[in-house]
Amino acid sequence: MSAILAKASAPAPAPPEPVLPIVPARRTGQWAAAGAVLLLAGLGLYSVVTNQAFQWDVVGAYFTSTAVLRGLGLTLWLTAVVMVLGFAIGTLLAVLRLSANPVLRAVSWGYVWFFRSTPILVQLLFWFNIGALYPTILGVHTVNLLGPVSVAVIGLTLHEGAYAAEVVRGGILSVDRGQIEAAQSLGLGRRRRFTRIVLPQAMRSIVPPAGNMLIGTLKGTSIVSVIAVQDLLYSVQLVYHRTYQVIPLLLVATVWYVLVTSVLGVGQHYVERHYARGTGGTR
Repeated sequence: MSAILAKASAPAPAPPEPVLPIVPARRTGQWAAAGAVLLLAGLGLYSVVTNQAFQWDVVGAYFTSTAVLRGLGLTLWLTAVVMVLGFAIGTLLAVLRLSANPVLRAVSWGYVWFFRSTPILVQLLFWFNIGALYPTILGVHTVNLLGPVSVAVIGLTLHEGAYAAEVVRGGILSVDRGQIEAAQSLGLGRRRRFTRIVLPQAMRSIVPPAGNMLIGTLKGTSIVSVIAVQDLLYSVQLVYHRTYQVIPLLLVATVWYVLVTSVLGVGQHYVERHYARGTGGTR
């Protein structure tokens, strides 16, 4: 009875305090900076569109001309061939670099060291003038054997192979050693371990830099214009040397490079997402 009376005489609990709404911090400086950036970007875009010196009508007239499309086709073909051959050489070099044989490791390291140490322009000019060192190879005149396109393929492929070797090697080293040991315990041969266990997992680390190399190679093919390969840049140069419309023709090449690299960037995103499945990196 006394317990009941004590409980009845106890003071009533205080009402809970009202929950105040969470108000985000005001970032006035950030919004002001963003507004200034948008304003400057708008002014720059307006200037580009309205500036008559850009001659957008000339850009539109030559954008899909036969010469430009032919040069674009050669650029795309050269990029594809160089990337395929470059990564074939790079994969072989990466395997040799990880070999237990010291001679094979030394050969792979020397190749990568040499071709990464010399500028690509120097390499192209060297191959273009290879006839000065070796006038004939197996009874064939090198002048007739190596034309400008062949020189471009050889020079770019050897150059890209050195960088692809490091990309592939880094991807292989990113695979957990325990995966390889587990495959060995299952009795899988070295070739099956590489193709079934190592390479699929290494692709997660290989694809991002390989995509960047692809885009870089596409733009880097413009350097072959110095040896008279009629790629996209050389094609527009031939036109503006005849018409003296330098700016609009350079814009034609620029817009094509931007469009193609944008498409490749989208493709790279989806390929990365494919190989990142199950890892939480599927953004």
